Parts: sequence; C-alpha cells; structure tokens
Amino acid sequence: MSISWTGVMPAATTKFTDKDDLDLDMFSVNIKAQLEAGVSGIILGGTLGEASTLTYDEKKVLMKETVQLVEGKVPVIINIAEQTTKDAKHAAEVAEECGATGLMMLPPMRYKANDYETVTYFKETANSTKLPIMIYNNPVDYGIMVTLEMLDELMVCSNIQAVKESTRDISNITRIKTRFGDRLNVLTGVDTLGLESTLMGADGWVAGLVCAFPAETCAVFELAKAGRIKEALDIYRWFLPLLELDISPQLVQNIKMAEVATGIGTENVRAPRLPLVGAERERVAAIIKQGIATRPTLPDYKKLA
Repeated sequence: MSISWTGVMPAATTKFTDKDDLDLDMFSVNIKAQLEAGVSGIILGGTLGEASTLTYDEKKVLMKETVQLVEGKVPVIINIAEQTTKDAKHAAEVAEECGATGLMMLPPMRYKANDYETVTYFKETANSTKLPIMIYNNPVDYGIMVTLEMLDELMVCSNIQAVKESTRDISNITRIKTRFGDRLNVLTGVDTLGLESTLMGADGWVAGLVCAFPAETCAVFELAKAGRIKEALDIYRWFLPLLELDISPQLVQNIKMAEVATGIGTENVRAPRLPLVGAERERVAAIIKQGIATRPTLPDYKKLA
C-alpha cells in the first residue's frame, strides 16, 4: 500500500491491563472507533504511544495486531525514535517484517546531533528501507530543528515524502509548501493548531485528542478542506479546551482520561508515568466533563467532496 499522507492520522495510545501487559482488547476497540470515524492512517509508537517504555517484542505485537485490524483499509505507520543509526535501521527492518506501511522518523534521541549528523542519520535510515517516511520536526520537545535546507538535502531520498510539522510556527507550512510544492506533504502535529494549519494548506493532521474524539477531529478537518469554515470553526471552538490537553508533559495521562470518558480506552499508563492525582486531576476531569456535556452534533462530514 502506498501512502497519500493526507487526512487525520491518530497518534495511537498504547493500552495496558491492570497488570501492565498490552491490552489488545481495548486497543482493538479504539482502533475500530478510529476507522469508523474515517481516519486515513494509524501511527504507532509515538510519544503518546509511550514508545520509550515499550519493548521491541511489544512493538512487534502492536504492529502485527494493527495490520490485522485495519485489513488494508488505511496505512499503519510506526514511529522510529532511536539513539543510534544502527538501531533506526533495525527498527525500519522490523517494521517491514511486521507489515507496516510506513515510518515516522524523529532525529536521533538523547544526543543533540548537528545538521550534518541529523541529515546523515535520516538518509542512511531511508536508504536502508523501501518504506515511505514522514520526518517528524519538533524542535520544541526534541531539541533539533529540521530546517528547509536540511529537507532540501533529504530530497535525494525518494521515500522521504512528508513532514510532521510541530515547530508551533504555522508559517512553516507555507515555507515548506513554497519550497517543495507537491514533493513533500505537510501534516500538522499540534492539536491546538489543527484547524489553522489545515486552512494554511496542511495536507493532514497527526492528532492526539482524536484518540478520544475521533469523529470530531475528522469532522473539523474534512469541513475545513471542503471550505465549510464556519461549521469547522464552531466545532473547533468547542474542542479547543480539550485539544489543549495535548500540549502538556502529561498529555498521555490527559488523553487516556478522555478515552475513558468516551468509552474507548483505559487510564492505565506505564511507570514511571502515573495517573493524574490531586488538583491537576480535578482540573483535567472538569475540562473533559464540560466537553462531554456540550459535545456537538456533527454534520455528515464523511460525504463531503
């Protein structure tokens, strides 16, 4: 399957049982809800998926399970966030073996590589695999900016096809589109800029709160793309307090609380993460409760041209 790198793609959470094992039953419930809502891909093993706490075997299980669940309807994309080029190449190889359709790649972890080292890391990994790749550009959280000049050097790799744009500088969407045209697709990676980025020409949205509110996320994106801006904006204004739960160090706990509220997840996280407590838990619970109480009626966004 090729990847169009368009539409809404959830950065899926990883579900755990009370005994800290993978909860494939609840994972299946959530993935099926995403597919029903009309997402265009599933992304595994990102920050929201608690990737740094997963073993290689668990990642394999999640990939194989997701490939089976989607039945070829949408691509399955695995995040690569490794400390060494050797490990990144190995992760790409394992992804192919497990049936993944594509990769999302972060710059090297822990070591703050310079521009030359970062470009070389991406190139060597890309050249080791046939899978299409989306570069994840998030200098705010990961400390390395993938510049336009660096992207220009990466264009020799035909399988580098998209950028997850999370710089928080919405103008960067225009910069990338102006520089690369159709050569690179751009997907926003910041929930609180989802609508704005779509209106600025982003091809897709790698989303977080979609894990709890898949239909609402897809509706905002599809309405905006169809030019029905007022309808998209009305939903987005309702959505924003919830979307702000994504831009927090505790985004995993926040979003898992929201998944519980909408019946498609559990609150279990893997230590050292712990469920929210005290005043912060009360604050997040109040936002979710208000969102559920005022949840909008959605138009038939799936039939939009």
